[in-house]
Amino acid sequence: LDVSVRRQILQLLLDLQRQERIAYLFISHDLGVISAIAHRVVILDAGRVAESGNARTVIGAPQSAIGKALVAAAPKLNRTSTQGAADRQ
Repeated sequence: LDVSVRRQILQLLLDLQRQERIAYLFISHDLGVISAIAHRVVILDAGRVAESGNARTVIGAPQSAIGKALVAAAPKLNRTSTQGAADRQ
């Protein structure tokens, strides 16, 4: 999806979550998207939970080896343009 369509879909998901008071499971390798939409994060390694917790904490300071590798491999983003769901609460 192009950036504008992806942004619209993410905004729709956030709006539905707020209006309908629903929770959903969102699976992605894209930390930018995860930062924008998730309140809580679970990192899996070979199908097992390696780390879980508040999205800002897990992405900002991962404790597991796989979490550190995932964050290190992610493209670096401008912090102000990727304010996450945890920041908006």
